[in-house]
Amino acid sequence: METQNLTNDLEFNRFGWIAVILLVVGCLGGLTVGMGAIESTAALIVVLIPTMITLSLLLAVSPMKWVMTSTAVALSVDIILLTYYTIN
Repeated sequence: METQNLTNDLEFNRFGWIAVILLVVGCLGGLTVGMGAIESTAALIVVLIPTMITLSLLLAVSPMKWVMTSTAVALSVDIILLTYYTIN
């Protein structure tokens, strides 16, 4: 019951969430590439695929459940690699 309310709220506020997701995913992906993923083809692919999938889903006006799942994956990958490149 609670997840249905959350899904309805996400769909209702779609355009606000799109602006936030575009800003966060785009900037964090670019920052991760700039911090070190540009030097490794494998790391670049790992960062770019989830980021571009998320941005493509936003452009295609996909269901917010899909968008939020891809956003979580993209942010997780970016944060893990950003932490790795910051430590090294």
